[in-house]
Amino acid sequence: MTPLTDLFASAGAAGKMSPLADRMRPTNLDEFFGQAHLLDADKPLRRAIEQGRAHSMVFWGPPGTGKTTLARLIATSTDAHFIGLSAVMAGVKDIRAAVDEAQQYRQMSQRATVLFLDEVHRFNKAQQDAFLPFVENGTLTFIGATTENPSFELNNALLSRARVYVLKLLDDVALEQILRRAIAEPNRGLGNRCTISDELLRRLVMAADGDARRALNLLELAADLADDGNISATIVADVVAGGRRRFDKQGEYFYDQISALHKSVRGSDPDASLYWLMRMLDGGCDPLYVARRMIRVASEDIGNADPRALQLCMNAWDVLERLGSPEGELALAQAVVYLACAAKSNAVYLAAKAAQADAREFGSLEVPLHLRNAPTRLMKELGYGENYRYAHDEEDAIARGEKYFPDDMSARTYYHPVPRGLEIRIREKLDEIRKR
Repeated sequence: MTPLTDLFASAGAAGKMSPLADRMRPTNLDEFFGQAHLLDADKPLRRAIEQGRAHSMVFWGPPGTGKTTLARLIATSTDAHFIGLSAVMAGVKDIRAAVDEAQQYRQMSQRATVLFLDEVHRFNKAQQDAFLPFVENGTLTFIGATTENPSFELNNALLSRARVYVLKLLDDVALEQILRRAIAEPNRGLGNRCTISDELLRRLVMAADGDARRALNLLELAADLADDGNISATIVADVVAGGRRRFDKQGEYFYDQISALHKSVRGSDPDASLYWLMRMLDGGCDPLYVARRMIRVASEDIGNADPRALQLCMNAWDVLERLGSPEGELALAQAVVYLACAAKSNAVYLAAKAAQADAREFGSLEVPLHLRNAPTRLMKELGYGENYRYAHDEEDAIARGEKYFPDDMSARTYYHPVPRGLEIRIREKLDEIRKR
C-alpha cells in the first residue's frame, strides 16, 4: 500500500505553486487568528494543543474558519502521523486503508495517527461505524469537520466518543489580520509585492463574509490582476462582483435564517423581518420558498385576527410567479411587512393541534345519524339525516342545543379567539352563541 501523503509535507513541497490560502495556512497557534472562544490561553482546546494531548473531536462550523488547520496543528503538537480524507470522495475501503497505515506507523515508529475526515456528515451510518472500533482501541485519534449540525448528521455512537467544538465565522478584525499577514509575509505570502489601501482591503474583508479562504483567494486574484503592483478600486470591484452572502439551501444556515425571519414576523418587528428576508434573497434563496413559508405564517401566527394577511401572501406568490425575480420580490417584501405589523393570533393553530390530538386519541368514532347524508331511500330508512335541524330555518341561523360531535365523545372547545384584531368580534359572537 502506498502511504497517504502527510499534508504538511505536501504543502511545503508545493511551494509557491500552491494557492495563497494553502501557503498561508497557519503552522502554529501564533499564526492562527479568530476562534478566541476556543483558543484563548485558558481554554481547554488551547491547553490540549500546547500540551500535546489529543482526543477525538468534531469541528462544526462554516467553511474557511480553520477546521482543517486546527486538525493539522493538533497532529503536529502531538507528533502524530496525519491522514487526511474527505467524506465526499472516500468510502469504507479508504477507512480500512487508513487503519492499515496507522497500524504500520505504530509498529515502525510508535507514532500515533490522527485521522482527519472532512465533510464527515457525508458519511452514512455504516461508514461512520467503520472506524469506531479503531478509535475505541486507540489506533486512531479521530477529528471530523462538518458544516452541518452534528446532532442531526452524526451517529450517537460517534458523538459519544468525540467532543464537539463549534467554530464561528471570522470577524472583520481577524480577516484583516490574515490579509495583512499574507501581503507582508516574504516566503509564503506576497512579500509586499503589491499595495492596497485600507478602504479597499476592508472591501475584500466584507466580500469574504467571514471565510478566511475566500478572503485570501480574493486577495490573490486582485494581486494577480495588478500589473503595476497597486490593487486599484477597479480591480477590487471586479474580483468581488457577483459574490453572494453565506446561504446554504439545505443546511444549518438555511434553517437558522428562515427561523429568524419567521420569529421576527411573529414578534411584530417589520425591520428585522425585512432584514432576514433580504439576507435570504441576497444569498440565493428561492423567493417562492419564502412565499410558501409566509403563507404558513399567515395562518399560524395571524389567523383570524387579520384574514387579509393570508390573501396578501397569496397575492404576493401570484406576483412572484408572474413577474419573477427581482421585480416580484417587492410584493414579497410588502407581504412580510404586513404580516409583521398585523394583529397576531395563534388560536386557529392551537385549535387545529388540539382537534388533531383528539382525532388520533378517539379513533374512528361513528358520525351521528342525524348528521349523515341521506341521498338514497335505503339511507333514509336506516335513519340517516333523521331529526337533523337545518340551521338556516332557525332563529339567527343557529340550531340551539344541536349536537355536532360524535355520540361517544363529549363536546370540546378548541378555538379560543384572542382579544386582538378581528378575533375580538369573533370572540364576542361565539360567547353570545354559547350563552344561548
